[in-house]
Amino acid sequence: MSTPPPPDARLPDGYAVRLAAATRRLEGGAALLGGSPLRLLRLAPRARDLLDGDRLTVRDPATAVLAARLLDAGVAVPEPAGPAPGPEEVTVVVPVRDRPDGVARLLAALRADPATAGVRVLVVDDGSADPAALAAAAAGAEVLRHSRSRGPAAARDTGLRAATTAAVAFLDSDCVPLPGWLDVLLPHLADPRLAVVAPRVVALPPARPGWVTPYETAVSALDTGPEPGPVAPLTGLSHVPGAALLARRTALGGGFDERMPVAEDVDLVWRLVAAGWRVRYDPAARVAHEHPSTTGAWLRRRAVYGTGAAPLATRHGALVAPVVISPWSAAALGLGLAGGRPGRAAAAGVLGVAGARLARRLAPAGGPPPYVLACALVLRGTAAAARTLARSATRHHWPLTVAAAVASPRVRRAAAAVAVADAVLAWWPHRAAVGLLRFAAARRLEDLAYGAGLWAGAVRARDARALLPARPPGG
Repeated sequence: MSTPPPPDARLPDGYAVRLAAATRRLEGGAALLGGSPLRLLRLAPRARDLLDGDRLTVRDPATAVLAARLLDAGVAVPEPAGPAPGPEEVTVVVPVRDRPDGVARLLAALRADPATAGVRVLVVDDGSADPAALAAAAAGAEVLRHSRSRGPAAARDTGLRAATTAAVAFLDSDCVPLPGWLDVLLPHLADPRLAVVAPRVVALPPARPGWVTPYETAVSALDTGPEPGPVAPLTGLSHVPGAALLARRTALGGGFDERMPVAEDVDLVWRLVAAGWRVRYDPAARVAHEHPSTTGAWLRRRAVYGTGAAPLATRHGALVAPVVISPWSAAALGLGLAGGRPGRAAAAGVLGVAGARLARRLAPAGGPPPYVLACALVLRGTAAAARTLARSATRHHWPLTVAAAVASPRVRRAAAAVAVADAVLAWWPHRAAVGLLRFAAARRLEDLAYGAGLWAGAVRARDARALLPARPPGG
């Protein structure tokens, strides 16, 4: 799929950025620690002067370059300003198959919001069994029809090709945009290099709640969390769901890859980032989504999500790796798991050497190496790697874990401990919304379904790259 390059244009005057809440200032303000993956940015004296406290307003080329650098590093979040499309320059594309009630509900929400009451809406009927019923539900919108189902990617692309406005909003038919969502997202397009901005996808209260509803409401796979940031592979915000997106029409080129029945949204984002475009996530804008309420439908959807990893690996290689771990962390964890005092001593030695090497890399010009900071970062990275490996054992690679547990009582005990610890740690932030036993049971079922889909997709594609670990860039 062809993706055009972004324009050679800077952030406009008036656009501002402020340091993210998690960013730390070090060395008397001369360095910033933050972003994902975690990085240390040293500011030149001129850059320190330009950054007024925790905020920077673009007013010339120098401040534009610094603001862009802070945004791309993930240590700052935008306060967008400048020329951006208005609602009249937005086309809403709704891909749908056999969901007239959902389309009617979505259109009603758009008409009730003053910002979207007059936008052009293209409903793309992807081969519905009863096209007349869908056309009746979509009264007031333009309806484009596929004579046979070609999948969500093709339906979105049909709408994209029919759009002529500067911006295109993609909304799935099981979504209900909450008031003000477009007002939050449109200003981001003042950044001429921004291709896509995504809202937070939250749960729509179901008409008939099911056993899985409290869990899915708390930790839906479509909800990427409360923190804004740049979206890029191998980061904490590696993708955003295609259920709700606002895009710059000219940035999308050929659009979604119609050969992909699933994960086509992830593929699009990664292609845009590789071409040099920015993709952002802003949870201040919210779109509600009708999550599955029956356990069977929920598990089937999780398994389908898992099958998307293999085609992503074919297109993007190691970016889809389920485990990204540095050789230092891998060596330390392996030695520590070997057991006994010698293994633990060797692991401590590996981490010590890694900390010393990192301290020398982080040392300011003419200054002493920051050994305490470096060791803290190494320990933090190794702890994150340990949690990733544990998560992989219960999710991506559970068939291997089960096989090893059958053969070894020691592995059985370790796997049980990991499964319990993983559930408790994930449940704790959501303890007010869902009980521990329900959460733990749902998490294990979700992991089994996703992992089954992952392995089935890899076998079908005859490509194991979606199952293999990778090392971080520069790691």
